Amino acid sequence: MRLRAVALASVVTMVLALPSIAAADADATRGAKLAYTCIGCHGIADYKNTYPTYSVPRLGGQSAQYIVIALTGYKNGTRGHGTMHSHAATMSDQDMQDIAAYLAQAATVKHNPDVKLEAAPKPVRELCSSCHGADGVAILPIYPVLAGQHADYIEQALREYKAGTRKDPVMGTFAGQLRDEDIHAVAQYFSQLKPGLGIPKPLH
Repeated sequence: MRLRAVALASVVTMVLALPSIAAADADATRGAKLAYTCIGCHGIADYKNTYPTYSVPRLGGQSAQYIVIALTGYKNGTRGHGTMHSHAATMSDQDMQDIAAYLAQAATVKHNPDVKLEAAPKPVRELCSSCHGADGVAILPIYPVLAGQHADYIEQALREYKAGTRKDPVMGTFAGQLRDEDIHAVAQYFSQLKPGLGIPKPLH
């Protein structure tokens, strides 16, 4: 019950922190043009962050609302990454919305009814699936899609949440309960789910 209360408070906080521009006003075509710097890393298959070394996350098909939340976090420092902070710090609310709309349309992610919760690792069943779904497709657009995400990126993110260097009250609490082997199992599970996130492609 306490974790549910924390989760609800986190959802309210994230929603209130979102830019006030309505999603309907987002321009994916403009976002595709603005995202040219994003594609320099996120548009290359298997591109790696230099230090620490891990795969740059796949963003094609990610929820637009979540992309805005992530960019806002890099901008205000609740997510620590020098390059991402430099990019996000220059973005207006409209820029974030437009880029997010483009990335959301750049690949197709669908629920997979063949994925059964009982076949998932225990941490997924007991913690992750309540927000991210058994098939890695989030139950609300403020949560990230994990299906098809790079395993080493998921591991890196969970370790940052656990260490408190990436700040989120819910994820910090959940990740704090995971052992190293749990983090690895969760990452491997979600990374193998299909259909999932992809490399952003130009809009036609």
